[in-house]
Amino acid sequence: MNRIALALGLASFAACRSTPPPPCKPGGTNCVEVTIPRGATLRAAVDSLAAHGLVGSRFWFTVYARVRGLGASLKSGAYGFPRTASWGDLVAALERGRGMLVRFTVPEGLMLAEVAQLAATELSVPPDSFRSAAEDSALLRGLGLTTAAASVEGYLYPTTYTIRPRPGARELVRLMTGEFEAHWLPSWQRRLDSLRMTRHDIVTLASIIQAEVRFGPDREYVSAVYHNRLRVGMPLQADPTVVYAMGRRPRRVYEKDLLISSPYNTYLHAGLPPGPICQPDSASLRAALYPARTPFLYFVAQPDGKHIFSATYGEHLAAIRRVREMNAP
Repeated sequence: MNRIALALGLASFAACRSTPPPPCKPGGTNCVEVTIPRGATLRAAVDSLAAHGLVGSRFWFTVYARVRGLGASLKSGAYGFPRTASWGDLVAALERGRGMLVRFTVPEGLMLAEVAQLAATELSVPPDSFRSAAEDSALLRGLGLTTAAASVEGYLYPTTYTIRPRPGARELVRLMTGEFEAHWLPSWQRRLDSLRMTRHDIVTLASIIQAEVRFGPDREYVSAVYHNRLRVGMPLQADPTVVYAMGRRPRRVYEKDLLISSPYNTYLHAGLPPGPICQPDSASLRAALYPARTPFLYFVAQPDGKHIFSATYGEHLAAIRRVREMNAP
């Protein structure tokens, strides 16, 4: 009855101006995410609010909103509203675009430093703060990385996030590692035992596969090559690990670069590098866990990004010659 009485007091509504609350934390139990499509009418917006349980009476809220002048000033976008938001809070937010959430897209294959720069550009998160949060010891313990890693490199899940504008660095890093945990399947954990590998091993291998593969169907075969090499004690000789050791993305990797002194240089050091070299997606994680059953030990990339796989070194040399012929003018 209080809201109905307010709706009938038209003169007082026009004078009333609420300050919209900041958006609540997406994913929280008290946060309701609502998207108002571009060009949506007031009626459509009210229907959406009601469908999410934020408005009880569509009719009286519509009367209230129209008196507040919301119809012409409705701002489209993604919002995060507390479940207890008042009518005044809702109208003020929709009128001014406050409480609006932003979308933050992290492509797969980015290194941690690149994710930090992306967060700085799109969310105004200081890169130093992001890197500091990524090295937080409590967060590393939560991921089971107490001794295995110095940062959450590899665990910043690549996807599109709906988040508050200007989030804190720790909030953002925790959100992204939480998304990784959400995508890690229970069956994958059981698979680790049969492979005799840790999760950190698999994330590390998946990150190399992510950086190496441009043609999706090649993932399981590239994974097979690396698993086979690990089994027989051959160096992985993965160019992306050299790129990571360099700390930048050169236009190409030269032979002299293969001599760079780093534990991440898999040309000089057998086995897996100390940790992931980028952020792998679920497809690469799955490929690392379930390699193709093949005897391949070698592969070379063609100009179109697809790979030629070989079981013997002689076959590999022949494949290299074919690729060079493809690249010849």
